[in-house]
Amino acid sequence: MNKEWYQNVFQEQLFPTIQEQFGDEQFFFQHDRATCHKAKAITKWLGEQNIEILDPWPGNSTLGPSFQANEDSCESLSPLPPRDNMGTFLPDSSAYELLTIIGRGLEDLMTVNFVRYKPTGEHIAIRRIDLESCTNDMVNYLQGELHVSKLFHHPSILPYKSIFIVENELWVITPFMAYGSARDLISTHFTDGMSELTIAYILLGVLRALEYIHHMGYVHRSVKASHILISADGQVYLSGLRSIFSLIGHGQRARVVHDFPQYSVKVLPWLSPEVLQQNLQGYDFRSDIYSLGITACELANGHVPFKDMPATQMLLEKLNGTVPCLLDTTTVPPEELSMKPSRSGADSGICEGPGAGGARHTNGEPSSSSGANPYSRTFSPHFHTFVELCLQRDPEKRPSASNLIGHPFFKQIKRRPCEALPELLRPVSPLSSFECVPPQDSPSGLASLESGLSQLDVDDWDF
Repeated sequence: MNKEWYQNVFQEQLFPTIQEQFGDEQFFFQHDRATCHKAKAITKWLGEQNIEILDPWPGNSTLGPSFQANEDSCESLSPLPPRDNMGTFLPDSSAYELLTIIGRGLEDLMTVNFVRYKPTGEHIAIRRIDLESCTNDMVNYLQGELHVSKLFHHPSILPYKSIFIVENELWVITPFMAYGSARDLISTHFTDGMSELTIAYILLGVLRALEYIHHMGYVHRSVKASHILISADGQVYLSGLRSIFSLIGHGQRARVVHDFPQYSVKVLPWLSPEVLQQNLQGYDFRSDIYSLGITACELANGHVPFKDMPATQMLLEKLNGTVPCLLDTTTVPPEELSMKPSRSGADSGICEGPGAGGARHTNGEPSSSSGANPYSRTFSPHFHTFVELCLQRDPEKRPSASNLIGHPFFKQIKRRPCEALPELLRPVSPLSSFECVPPQDSPSGLASLESGLSQLDVDDWDF
């Protein structure tokens, strides 16, 4: 770990949070009848807040044990970009015009609004959470999510632009994702799966986010298509920080964790065998790599493997080494490919064929022929290998996010996402032409707006 990286993370990410709590001037304060110096106070506060302690100068013990980055990713992590300070949006409810409700969640305690920010005219999303009706567990759950959102800053992680309280509600301001989530795109436009090149762009953005998250000492635990959001300019964002868990505890980095994600029923098909097993061996960041492999199958096949199985059967299948795969001419038996799509046994997403035969091509485009089996296509060998690596039953055999970024599968990417993704997603158009959106009291305008927003499954975005 080099000194420059420590300085970058400490000064640009952690220090502003410390400043918020302690100010700029050196001071002393009384705690448990003991007078503490500012550095010790900060160390104690960091431990209480579950923030890993980042020592910008290794060997200086003033701030306590230093954060140890994962050795698999420390060499390839790119320098962090300048911090985009939270608070660029005013913490004043009168500055926001609530146009329409586009979703609900958190057991109906959360309302998601499509909003116009009056000072600039920008359209954003606001998550409004009724704190009075939240249980203590829910409040703690939200506190952890918001804490991590302030600590993290990466171009591939969905930013929280502002967080403030309005009466009994917590308001969380986020950018509006004009393409919605990858799950939205599959449900409405790419029901048989996306093209291989489109998936490559999306997964590369997710891997960069995971590399950063793992490097910071966290496990995401909720990687899936509905948590992959795409902006109007083709930027890929990973969301779903609500389930994130830190490997750092009491100033030390744990090798594994044993915590089972709360409210995890919706993510069971994506969870790795070691997370579901809940044994003494625990799990680590490699469980996210397994979830990424399931997500790759979800994007390519148009549905999630194991989705329709009872939880107990799903667990047995995963523990017994059943591995999902990409469905194409090399994995689906010829007799099933000749069937009509509704009768094809390939819908399970589990490879049952010999997995061989036929020449593989590089485009992996879903079949567009009317009445043809959607899996009469062929993905590249690199894509198949990538998925197989992610879905290894033994977590020790799964590569790190940093190693996967260099996989040959991504060599087909030749342009920046902002140039390529909007073109690859055609004929889908982003919901970004809001210049003429009428005010809230215009029924005809709202009906038109809600028609476009109705295709987005915002409830599952988990901003």
